[in-house]
Amino acid sequence: MNEPFLPLCQPDGGKSCGACCGIYNYVDSSREALTSRLRSRTERFSRTVRGPEDLLAFSRAVRAEEDQNKRFEVIYCCEYAGFLDAGERRVGCLLHPAQNNGRDMRDVSFYGRELCDGHFCPSYHFLSRTEQRILMELLDDWYLYGLCLTDIDFVKGYFRHLADSLGEMPPPERFLGDAARKIALAFFGFKLTWPFRSTDANRFGRFYFDGAQHMIRHIDYEALGSERSRYDGIFLSLTSVFRDRGELLLAEEMVRENIAALAAAVGKGPDFR
Repeated sequence: MNEPFLPLCQPDGGKSCGACCGIYNYVDSSREALTSRLRSRTERFSRTVRGPEDLLAFSRAVRAEEDQNKRFEVIYCCEYAGFLDAGERRVGCLLHPAQNNGRDMRDVSFYGRELCDGHFCPSYHFLSRTEQRILMELLDDWYLYGLCLTDIDFVKGYFRHLADSLGEMPPPERFLGDAARKIALAFFGFKLTWPFRSTDANRFGRFYFDGAQHMIRHIDYEALGSERSRYDGIFLSLTSVFRDRGELLLAEEMVRENIAALAAAVGKGPDFR
């Protein structure tokens, strides 16, 4: 029996993901900058667009007004991404028929209606159904949800270490208790609060960008006097830069303690220490 389809990009009324629209590809893709950008577009769209004939002027105005500097030149940043609700909890396509009384105006966008309508990001294919459901149940913040959902290595690395400690991957329902939810949210929140994160504008997750080229910025463990960390994949996803071995050991302890606490909350596992 086939499992039901999970709409990862628009899972519910409390969040959504706009990564495919390129919102995280701006040099300044902080929450504050993106919120301001999306809010301004949404308000302009509401004021000025009554039909397809108004979209060219809308596009020109947005591109003239906004900072267009990008991290990765070959990823398109769509000017028609905005907020879909008054509470600014969901991001998505302002041209979608659900936003325009059934009228589909996506043909004017860079990718067009057909591609946008049928596109499924890698997370649909490479995250397990359990991993997808946990993210959908735990995260209710559009900004953090998009950052985590699209970082496959970050999500799978976390749950792999958890499963290794327990001998199995717990079902999604085990993550819904207050204790487990709080611990898991703290880990995913590292995307926003990680103290060892690089501040370089051309870094995003494990990648750094040079125009149309992207490469992985590996951690030089030899220079830190250490072997490669078992949490290397997680550290790369968190854009980590360690100044010395002490910072590396502290980072390992932060991740280890979180996984150990989550293992205790969702099932009896071995002692991580």
